[in-house]
Amino acid sequence: MSNMSEMPLVEVRAKDLPVHCPNPSMPAWSMHPRVFIDVTHGEARCPYCGTRYKLRASEVLKGHTV
Repeated sequence: MSNMSEMPLVEVRAKDLPVHCPNPSMPAWSMHPRVFIDVTHGEARCPYCGTRYKLRASEVLKGHTV
């Protein structure tokens, strides 16, 4: 199994919430069931493909519970 740090990292903005995988930029051949990713507590990964998602450091969550 691959190390988490080797998987692709997708930085998201607060306006992109809620985050889901597969994301719109992924090719059709790599699709899997849609899962929502909680990035409010730092970095999280997709349980299907391992893609990592992280909220950009400068982003501020407004109106979202954390």
